[in-house]
Amino acid sequence: MSQTPSPRLFVTGATGQLGRLVIAALLRAVPAGTIVAGVRNRDTPAAQDLAARGVEVRVADYSAPDTLGIAFAGIDRLLLISSSEVGSRVVQHRNVIAAAVDAGVKVIAYTSLLRADTSPLALAEEHRATEAALAESGVPTVLLRNGWYTENYAAALPAALARGVMFGSAGAGRIASAARVDYAEAAAAVLTAGSSESRTYELAGDAAYTLADFAAEAARISGRPLRYQDLTAADYRSALLTAGLPEGLASLLADSDAGAAKDALFDAGHALRALIGRPTTPLATTLAAALG
Repeated sequence: MSQTPSPRLFVTGATGQLGRLVIAALLRAVPAGTIVAGVRNRDTPAAQDLAARGVEVRVADYSAPDTLGIAFAGIDRLLLISSSEVGSRVVQHRNVIAAAVDAGVKVIAYTSLLRADTSPLALAEEHRATEAALAESGVPTVLLRNGWYTENYAAALPAALARGVMFGSAGAGRIASAARVDYAEAAAAVLTAGSSESRTYELAGDAAYTLADFAAEAARISGRPLRYQDLTAADYRSALLTAGLPEGLASLLADSDAGAAKDALFDAGHALRALIGRPTTPLATTLAAALG
């Protein structure tokens, strides 16, 4: 009696910050031979490391449609990790979706944004367009609407601690962030679940904090003074530009904080906790790691 072959699982952007963690989670759950990693360049150390772990590595460039059809051949379940190229995402994502349809992929999971359909964040626009393209594709789709990564704020801590002030424009908005590894494990859980039903998950951390809370916790862990100073969105954008950030990124961060002030980064549904089967990573844990 022949056995049904295990589904082939494909992760796009597999050498990125999230992609690497998704692959690591998959390797703990399924044989390496069932995993295919999509990369732009197979010759990078990160791609070679995946190959050394038994993962098949294929070139899959969002902006090069001719690579995608070949990459997705024989794939059953695909994770489309949203592109990091804000402003180009819709075209890139449509390239991936079209190639997945042509290749006969049975399920597509997509890393979207928390409540993308109603979110006031400018970031949500490209996610909404991608979700619409997925709906039009006819392929069963799992929307992983990821909330904020705690690392998004933690990355700015060294500079904030150096000056003793953390700037932002989130007011008293509640932010239910989670660690990147939490979202990665959720994506892996969806890919290995075996379900072919379309579903939407609103994913966020178990606990919420304000940026004043965040600064206080960072001060406690580091043993150094740090206070939060709230600015208008326009003033925060100006501060980011003065700090040397590109105009597009400064505008995006200021807009995201303005959305956070309206609780756009808050959710209390605990769907992430349920999906990964454990509590989400506490704020203190991520801050301690970021502070070394």
